[in-house]
Amino acid sequence: MKNIKLTIEYDGSNYAGWQRQNNHLTIQECIENSIEKIVKEKVSITGSSRTDAGVHAKGMVANFKTDSSVPPERFREAINTKLPDDIAIIKSEEVPLDFHARYSSKGKTYCYTIINRYEKVAIFRNYSCHVRDKLNFSDMEEACKDFIGKHDFKAFKTSGSSVKTSIRTISDLHLEKDGEIIKLYITADGFLYNMVRIIAGTLIEVGLGKIKKEDIKSIINLGKREDAGFCAPSTGLVLEKVYY
Repeated sequence: MKNIKLTIEYDGSNYAGWQRQNNHLTIQECIENSIEKIVKEKVSITGSSRTDAGVHAKGMVANFKTDSSVPPERFREAINTKLPDDIAIIKSEEVPLDFHARYSSKGKTYCYTIINRYEKVAIFRNYSCHVRDKLNFSDMEEACKDFIGKHDFKAFKTSGSSVKTSIRTISDLHLEKDGEIIKLYITADGFLYNMVRIIAGTLIEVGLGKIKKEDIKSIINLGKREDAGFCAPSTGLVLEKVYY
């Protein structure tokens, strides 16, 4: 028995997210079906994250166990020949049997992209959030600072999600601006459901003057979802890297 770790890149535009579903095509289903054609056995892959419909990844990690004699490093090319063009295995390698893509993770980095211009967006519409009104970038930068650290982020999760604790530690949150493009990079030991998208939406509302930058601390402390910003569209979100 071998435990194979995959590093995966995908464009999530045409999929109902990562996790296999009964009536919708998902990333997990495509990869599992591709592996099964190679190993000739039923396979279940475990992903490091359950990305939503429309979310993309540069560094998703997954693992599966197999009795196949295919060399670990050869799985990359073998699986890629069976996958659609919008999903790619970047690396395949053997890892210890107790490695678990989700539970062995020590943290993740996500990137959220905003295009801040009045004109309609065509080319990058599937990879960004379009904000027409001018954003106050310096206020957004200032607001980022209060998210960093260990906090209870229950105001920044979609209601109804079940977790043992909503306490997470954000080690880095910063913005990078290049003309009309603003990129938000966030690294934490874990994320709540829609946490990154709600933080992005909150920062957008800070930039629009709808939420004061000074209010971030109290929003975190009070823990009320209605005080935080909107959940930004999934299209702007990319899973950049998973840490082990």
